[in-house]
Amino acid sequence: MALEQEQLAEACEKRRTFAIISHPDAGKTTLTEKLLLYSGMIHTAGMVRGRKGRKAAASDWMAMEQERGISITASAMQFTYNNTIINVLDTPGHEDFSEDTYRTLTAADCAIMVIDAAKGVERQTRKLFEVCRLRKIPVLTFINKMDMPGQDPLDLMNEVENVLQIHSSAFNWPIGTGKEFCGVLNCATKECLFFTKIAAGGAQKAAITRIPLYNEETKERLGKEYFEKLIQELELLEMAGNPFSQKEFLAGNVTPIFFASALTNFGIEPFFDAFVNLAPAPHTRMANNDKGEEIEIDPVQTPFSAYVFKLQANMDKRHRDSMAFLRICSGRFDRDLVVKHHRLGKEVRLSRPHGMVAGERTTLDIAYAGDVIGVINPGVFAIGDTISLTGGFNFKPLPQFQPEIFARVQPKDVGKRKSFDKGVLQLTDEGAIQLLRPYDLSGDLIFAAVGQLQFEVMQYRLKDEYSVETIINSLPYQCSAWLIGDKETFKKPTTAVIVQDRFDRPIILFGEQWEKQYAIKQNPDHQLVDILS
Repeated sequence: MALEQEQLAEACEKRRTFAIISHPDAGKTTLTEKLLLYSGMIHTAGMVRGRKGRKAAASDWMAMEQERGISITASAMQFTYNNTIINVLDTPGHEDFSEDTYRTLTAADCAIMVIDAAKGVERQTRKLFEVCRLRKIPVLTFINKMDMPGQDPLDLMNEVENVLQIHSSAFNWPIGTGKEFCGVLNCATKECLFFTKIAAGGAQKAAITRIPLYNEETKERLGKEYFEKLIQELELLEMAGNPFSQKEFLAGNVTPIFFASALTNFGIEPFFDAFVNLAPAPHTRMANNDKGEEIEIDPVQTPFSAYVFKLQANMDKRHRDSMAFLRICSGRFDRDLVVKHHRLGKEVRLSRPHGMVAGERTTLDIAYAGDVIGVINPGVFAIGDTISLTGGFNFKPLPQFQPEIFARVQPKDVGKRKSFDKGVLQLTDEGAIQLLRPYDLSGDLIFAAVGQLQFEVMQYRLKDEYSVETIINSLPYQCSAWLIGDKETFKKPTTAVIVQDRFDRPIILFGEQWEKQYAIKQNPDHQLVDILS
């Protein structure tokens, strides 16, 4: 038993499970591709603009993603880098897919925040960072596109601190910016890393030349004027900057800052090396036991446990199957393991477990705490389900966010109603779309989403996977909130309606944002909730 615990601890310590968060177009998917490139998983990094003739990103498997050059679904990938097992959750960057992104963040032990050097901290970045703060997820900051015209590095650090209210600590410093960006300085060792492109377009790794800062060769490379400018920047940084503390980083109080260009590979390898050393291994997670008491689930001491954070259907059209993505929180998983399904109160066999690299499945025999695996879902798993060998507890529920866009959806061909209903059921099970019903059950169903693109993806998938074309009619509601309290005594605005979600919880739909604020003031004995967790 002692040997088994030792092996579990060693396997756990080698794992790093993280998500990449950013505003659209900051370079998140490109960074994921380069991590695959440096790990040896791929030999040429895919471009993610979706233009004709260009390669699709290896981490984007849905055809619609490849066409548009955006990440719509959250891919889970595992590979080895520097003797460390990397589990990367490539979350959707598009703001309309924040629900899926937020749920995926719960499966991460830390996050990499990608910021465009020209645009700074953008709106979606702020929203995702707040989720990390709420979940106490430590964040590393990757300031991308330093090879393009952008803001001053010190200004970018100040913006991170002021907008996100977190201390920043520079781990490296850019040597030049824009077209003059040629390397980074390691702030701790005072070693300059000069980069050279090996192949056009950044398809191969950048060559690195390491030279001490105060070496004559460094002065010759940079020229006296720029060398002195670099020294001045470092002096300012040392006076105004924050010291780095691993403890404060893990507590979410400080973020290490890295400057780089994912497209050219400049600064990529030093960042990945630092990430492996800084990012936490899987750690204790909190759950509630059957008495409602909070308990700790230790990744090594507690036998196998996991929870479902994502469902995805039809990843392989040949099999028309559904995949449940599980975050393993403790213990060891073995193929065909029989576990307790806490919600259903019965045992299930986890058959045909898979690891994922984009849409390519690889059968797994063994997995450990921190790993993300996909198992075939024969209709028994729902988002948030807890499974384990021992039973007796449930992990914290996953957050659900209030919808903001509403519509009626019908099949163009009434003869396809059965296929339409089947597809809609699958999409609602996945959490890709929300379904609302009138309380008297006499009216039509209302489809609800956080953003417009969710409806476009729903239409695309219904046509692509179920051969059903649809008609969407928008409804005149702009926001919503779940109602906590007696719905019979709730004083609703005239144009608002009360409906129920798929779990029979009352939710109010408002025609205008001011109506929601008015309803809050008029109903002091009720609560209007934007996020359920």
